[in-house]
Amino acid sequence: MPKAKGKNRRQKYSYNLNRKRLYRSARRRAAPRIACSHIRHAWDPTKSVAQNLAEMGLAEDPNKAVPIPKNKLLGMEVESNGREQGKKIVRKPYVVNEMEYEASLPEKKDHTLSRDLIDYVRYMIQNHGENYKEMARDEKNYYQDTPKQIKRKINVYKNFYPEEYKDFIASLKQEKMDVQ
Repeated sequence: MPKAKGKNRRQKYSYNLNRKRLYRSARRRAAPRIACSHIRHAWDPTKSVAQNLAEMGLAEDPNKAVPIPKNKLLGMEVESNGREQGKKIVRKPYVVNEMEYEASLPEKKDHTLSRDLIDYVRYMIQNHGENYKEMARDEKNYYQDTPKQIKRKINVYKNFYPEEYKDFIASLKQEKMDVQ
């Protein structure tokens, strides 16, 4: 397929265009992408990134915020003079407090196992108990899992649903007692 005419031609450089001004205006217009809602609400678009973060008590560059002393880099332990560098004033401490509170909340488990895997594990335990070699030879072992793989799947089920597993084992023991 032939190429379009004029595509191979070299672009002419425009000497009259002020690229510095174009770059600056584009930089001013582009607001930073902020993922954290606390920072987004406290952000002042008239100030620079460094100024905004300093007001919130956050660090722009972690290497400057918590520097590694040169004496530790060299392997020597030398006592410091006890001087502390000038601390910046935090005008918006609520941002850091809210972020710390959010981080301290326990992580919500949103992982689940597939219904097929749960049914497979329950079937294997119900028919074979703890005998993993027998489970590996079972006809319902479609994926030809080895005994170790089956054991791993059962352990995953135990970890994801501990109460459900205990109830299931208790119901199996109840059925055995009823049979006897």
